[in-house]
Amino acid sequence: MQATAYTYDSETRSGSVLLDDGTPVPFDAAAFDAGGLRLLRAGQRVRIERAGDDADGPVTLVTLQTF
Repeated sequence: MQATAYTYDSETRSGSVLLDDGTPVPFDAAAFDAGGLRLLRAGQRVRIERAGDDADGPVTLVTLQTF
């Protein structure tokens, strides 16, 4: 699923993304670390994965969207 980075705290390695419909979705350090990123800037296009088959589950991965 694609989203846009909205907030990011480098000390806690957590933040939030905005889905394309504008819904904010938080992510924790584990999801950030799973993507192998070092930092994230607001406005960057990202790809996220959510737990299980539930589209409302917690974010398990945040990584940069590549074309």
